[in-house]
Amino acid sequence: MDSKQYLESLDRLAGEQNRRESKLLAELLGDAGYDDLAAYEANLAEQQSRLLFSIQAELEDTEMALRRAEQLAQKLKRHLERLKGLQKVLSSK
Repeated sequence: MDSKQYLESLDRLAGEQNRRESKLLAELLGDAGYDDLAAYEANLAEQQSRLLFSIQAELEDTEMALRRAEQLAQKLKRHLERLKGLQKVLSSK
């Protein structure tokens, strides 16, 4: 086989391979369907939106709990100082 025939054979094989790959891709896309892909993307966007909302709500709840804990810590510190003051007054007599 001379080089010209060899190159023609390679070109023919490459063309056949491209046609088979294109046919397979078309079948796969047809099975999946563009409508299904659009619905999947819409569903994914909706799930992302719900997740972001859930995260935001959790963030706000956590910030509120932290503020309450800080307020409680301040109240406990004031109460502790009062108790120390009472102890000091009572122990000095």
